[in-house]
Amino acid sequence: MSHRDTKPLIILGIDPGIANTGYGVVESHANRAISRAYGNIRTSAQTASEARLKQIHDEVARLITEFAIDVVVLEDIFFSKNVSSAFAVGEVKGIVKLAAASAGCPVTTYTPSQIKQAVVGYGRATKTQMQRMVQALLRLKQVPRPDHAADALAVALCHARSYKVLELRERFR
Repeated sequence: MSHRDTKPLIILGIDPGIANTGYGVVESHANRAISRAYGNIRTSAQTASEARLKQIHDEVARLITEFAIDVVVLEDIFFSKNVSSAFAVGEVKGIVKLAAASAGCPVTTYTPSQIKQAVVGYGRATKTQMQRMVQALLRLKQVPRPDHAADALAVALCHARSYKVLELRERFR
């Protein structure tokens, strides 16, 4: 089987947040990546936290099924000031991992600097640089909106690029 005949890797990138969880579905081929879907799961601050988490879980589970996701990739966010935000993001990451595990999907995480390095080539790239590079790499007509969706696509692209490097390394061992 030639490299061109290999099945594409379908990646679900997630930018976790309790109010806004960005998602991006990327189909990764040998030499290109295609955006299949992206968006934002919004929850209301007036809703109980357990109901908000269930809403995010159910939507992530639906995306995994609908797009036959091969791997779920999360941005590993670090907070230094807002402890309650850190806990809420940790809960969202947990329920995303639960949705992935329930579907038999592996989960990988990347730090913001790893994502920037893989997508832009510079670990301290600005948000605007990241968004423009996501737009260029996925050949989109405009910068993906909202920002959380663009961040999720960047996470998925990071994995697509990292996965290819690991795959090539294995092939030439």
